[in-house]
Amino acid sequence: MKTTNVLLVGVGGQGTVLASKILTKGLIEAGYDVKMSEIHGMSQRGGSVSTQVRFGSEVYSAVIGNGEADILVSFEAMEALRYLYMLKPDGIVITNDVELPSAPITAGLARYPEGVLDEVKSKVKTYVISATRYAEELGNPKVANIILFGALGKILNLDSIDWEKVISTTVKPKFIDINIEAYRLGQKLVGEEYAK
Repeated sequence: MKTTNVLLVGVGGQGTVLASKILTKGLIEAGYDVKMSEIHGMSQRGGSVSTQVRFGSEVYSAVIGNGEADILVSFEAMEALRYLYMLKPDGIVITNDVELPSAPITAGLARYPEGVLDEVKSKVKTYVISATRYAEELGNPKVANIILFGALGKILNLDSIDWEKVISTTVKPKFIDINIEAYRLGQKLVGEEYAK
C-alpha cells in the first residue's frame, strides 16, 4: 500500500494538533504504520501551526516533502494558500473559510489579502466548509476542527475505522457528544459537496 500524506495547518488554538492526534490514533488502531510530526510557530500567539501525518503499510519518515501532500486540511483560509506548495498537483484541499488576522495585520502593519480562497480553488480541487460558523451553530466554535476532520475522514474513505469511538477516547468526557455531532456534520457536508 502506498503512503498517504496528510498535512493539517492552522493557527494556534484551532485544534490542529488534536485533529492530528485523532487521525493518528485511529490509523494506528487500524493497523497502519503511521508517522506524525508537529511544527508550532508561535502557536500560543495565534501563529502558524502545522502537523504532518503519513500512513501506509510501511512509512520510513515523518516528513512530507514539498509537493508531496495528498490532502491539505486548513483550519484558516490564508493557511491554505500559505501551504499550497506542499500539495501534489492532483492533491485535495479541505479548508475552513474563516479569516483570522495575524499579529501584523491586527497591528495595522499588513493587510489580509483578498481572494485567498479563490486563488486556492483556481489551482487545486478544493472543498470550502464554513466550519467555524457551523461549530458556532452547534454551540461551541472550538469543534470546527472536528467538523473539518469529519470531512477528511470521508475523503480518505476510511469508513472501516470507528472514528466516533476514537474521538470518544481522545477528547474530554464532557465534550464527547458535541465532538461526535461535529464529526457527523463534517461527513455530511463534504458528502453534499461531493454531490455537486
